[in-house]
Amino acid sequence: MKKVVVTGGAGFAGSHIVDELCRACPDAQVVVFDKMTYAGDVRNIAHHLFADRIRLIVGDVADLGACRRAVADASLVIHAAAESHVDHSFGNSLEFTRTNVLGTHALVEACRQERVPRIIHVSTDEVYGEVLDGAVDEEAVLRPTNPYSSSKAAAEMILRGYIQSYQAPILIVRANNLYGVRQFPEKIIPRFICHMLTGRRLPLHGDGLNRRHYLSTKDFARAVLFLAQKGEVGETYNIGTQEEYTNLQVGEMIAGHFGRGVADVADFVSDRPFNDARYSISWDKLAAMGWRPGNRLRDDIGQLVAWYSEHLGRYADLFGVARDPAADAPEDGAFGVNAGLGLAT
Repeated sequence: MKKVVVTGGAGFAGSHIVDELCRACPDAQVVVFDKMTYAGDVRNIAHHLFADRIRLIVGDVADLGACRRAVADASLVIHAAAESHVDHSFGNSLEFTRTNVLGTHALVEACRQERVPRIIHVSTDEVYGEVLDGAVDEEAVLRPTNPYSSSKAAAEMILRGYIQSYQAPILIVRANNLYGVRQFPEKIIPRFICHMLTGRRLPLHGDGLNRRHYLSTKDFARAVLFLAQKGEVGETYNIGTQEEYTNLQVGEMIAGHFGRGVADVADFVSDRPFNDARYSISWDKLAAMGWRPGNRLRDDIGQLVAWYSEHLGRYADLFGVARDPAADAPEDGAFGVNAGLGLAT
């Protein structure tokens, strides 16, 4: 691979894909194409920027011209850019449609015009809707239940049209809930950790019994690169794990790390307008190709707490803590955040 473009590469999942690309493909030119919204943070990729390992282009995936400039001469495009927080989608659904649907359309059209030979689109297990029993495979009917998952399903329909009409070289991946360092604390795991670190109580939706599978973002990034090499064009691949927990159990794990009981630190709060009780996917197809997850949430809680404790200053505006310039710097601590990045637009 000569040039690899990662949309949303300064965000949570995208930055871990960038890490894995830089590790596994040291000779590739890596380009991060990111709008740099609240979820994108240059500190997530600064260690690569300062090492001249990657290039950052600031732009919007809904802008066809910007997409064409970003993907020109690319040998692989990994489309990880998305509005992804379900709670936000209920109050700002049009923005989710703009980014996730129009943005995907603009990007794949840019890839078609620039003749990109391979595209990986990052979708979600939420497009299947509620799965109360068992697990669903890649052939299951899509039944999204909220504005976020509906926008992701709509994006997939556009991609299916391109695969059929233009023989576009697209692979689609649908993953479980991701966890890891650098995740913006709107999602349950980093939010609960930051609440514990700042003495706040844990808000549990409804009765706390909604179930989710949790996949390490490192395992996810490995799977994406694995499929970039071994996946079949036109196919969809579930990326999953056996790590299934209720929201209450997640709260118990995190509170327990701090030596507290969840009953002492949690409040049950009003639920979403609709909250799927459970998602569950079969990833036998990917397992048969030789991929397995290597991380377990329970084993990783300690390192997550350590990272958010060290970098809590990033989220000072959310949690009312003082900014610590040292902790707020790039992860290698070598440079200030805005020092000579040479950003392209």
